[in-house]
Amino acid sequence: MARKTTIRNDDDEPDEPEKSAREGIGSGRGTTRDGGGDEPDQQRYDDELRPSRLEDVVGQKAVVERLRILLDATKRRNEPLGHLLLDGPPGLGKTTLATVIPRELGTELQITAGPSLSAPKDLLPYLTNAAYGSVLFIDEIHRMPPAVEEFIYPAMEDFRVDITLGDGLNARTINMKLQPFTLIGATTRSGMLTAPLRDRFVNREHLDFYTDEELATIVTRNSRKLRTEICPEAAQEIAIRSRGTPRKTNNWLRWTRDYADVRANGKITLEVARAALKMKGVDDAGLEEQDRKYLHTIMHVFAGGPAGVQALGHTMNIPADTLEDEVEPFLLREGFIQRTPRGRMITAKAMAHLGISQKQNPKHPRSGSENPDQRELFD
Repeated sequence: MARKTTIRNDDDEPDEPEKSAREGIGSGRGTTRDGGGDEPDQQRYDDELRPSRLEDVVGQKAVVERLRILLDATKRRNEPLGHLLLDGPPGLGKTTLATVIPRELGTELQITAGPSLSAPKDLLPYLTNAAYGSVLFIDEIHRMPPAVEEFIYPAMEDFRVDITLGDGLNARTINMKLQPFTLIGATTRSGMLTAPLRDRFVNREHLDFYTDEELATIVTRNSRKLRTEICPEAAQEIAIRSRGTPRKTNNWLRWTRDYADVRANGKITLEVARAALKMKGVDDAGLEEQDRKYLHTIMHVFAGGPAGVQALGHTMNIPADTLEDEVEPFLLREGFIQRTPRGRMITAKAMAHLGISQKQNPKHPRSGSENPDQRELFD
C-alpha cells in the first residue's frame, strides 16, 4: 500500500532517528515534501487553498484556541501531542487542522483513510515508520474494520504492537515497541465510533458550521491565492450561498473565477457572482437543483407530506441514502423540512422560498387546485 508522508523535519539524521525527532519537536521547521504519485484535482486544489499555519485558519475560534494551548504545552514539555479526534460535518476543515498541527510542531505527517485499512497488515507500515512525536492522520476513522481497530488499541496506549507469526501450535507472538506518536482521527459520524476507540483519544474537538462573515473572509483570502480580483459584495454573495461550509465556498469561488475569466474579463463583481451561481443552479438560500426538486416532490407529489424517504427516493430516482446524507441535512438545518414519525413534511418557510402560498397546497381544505368534489369533504 502506498503511503504519503507530506511533512517531514529536514534536520532528521538517518543514524539517530529518535534523538533527531526528539530535538525536532517544537522547532517549527517542518517543510512540505512531495509524496509522489498523481493526486486528484480536488485534493490538489484544496492543498493550494489550505492554510499552512494555525494563525491563518479562519473560523472555529474556540477550537483553534484550544489547539494552540495544546501545541504550546507540547512544545514546552518537548513530548508528543496527545491523540486527537476531530469530528463534524464534511468540508469544515478537519483535514486542514490535521495538516497544520505537524507544521506547528515541526514533525512528520503520514496520511491514510479508514476504508483503505482492510486488515492490520495495512496499518503496520504506518506504525513502524512513525518517528518520535510524528503524526498519523486517519481520515474517516469510523470506517476502520473491527480487526484494525483492535490492532491499534495497544499502539495508542502503550506504543506497541503484537504480531502473530505462524498458526496453531507453532504460532508465536512478537511484541514490537513503537516510537511515541500522535494519532489524529477525523470522522463525520462520531456516533459510529466504538466507545473503546473514542475513549482512547485524549483530546476531542467538534467543528461547527461557519458564519457568512467567516466564509467571506475565506473567499477574499483565497481569491488572492488564485490571483483573482473580487469585490467585497461578491465575496459576501458567494459566502451566503455556501451553506456554512468552506469546501463549498472554495468550489463556488473556483467556478465563479472560471466564469469571470470567460465572460467578465477576469474580475468578479456582484453581478458576475450572481450570474455564475445562477448558471450553476444555486439560489440565494444556497439551494441547488436537487434540493429544489426534493422540495417540489414533497409539495406536488405528496401534497406537502408526510412522505417516507424510500418513497421520495423512488419518485426522484435517487437512492434513499443519498437523500439522507447529501440533501436532507441542509434542508433540516435551515428549517425547510421536518422529519416526523410518519415521514418528511415541507414547512411554511420552504413554501415561501418556492413562492407557493398555503392555498396552493393540495392538502389545504380551501385550495383552489382541488376539484369541487374533494373540497366538499372538508366543508
